[in-house]
Amino acid sequence: MNTEKLKELIKHREEVEKISHGEWTEEIEKCQEQLTDLLVEDMNSTIDYISKECASNEYVWISEVLDDVVELVPSKDFLQTFSSLKTKYPEEYSSYHIEESIQSAESILNWEVQDGKKD
Repeated sequence: MNTEKLKELIKHREEVEKISHGEWTEEIEKCQEQLTDLLVEDMNSTIDYISKECASNEYVWISEVLDDVVELVPSKDFLQTFSSLKTKYPEEYSSYHIEESIQSAESILNWEVQDGKKD
């Protein structure tokens, strides 16, 4: 995974959030699509990055696209690695309702596995 690109996308997503004041915009959707594409490009390097280097703000913004990532690449390892960051970033986990994002992604993963798109 191109970590420099990840940091650029996260920075841009944060800027879009400030400008939009939390209102949905096409630019938010564009940011989410680009982030999803980057994360699924090489799932092994994504998992490695999340487990070793993922910053708290990245954790928050990645949680926004969990469903999309798991739908495209149903990876238990990815979801478990991402979920494990709740102990590293408990404030973000709670404040940004990341538990709900993880639960939703788990449901999608379970459906994808049952439907034949195994990890």
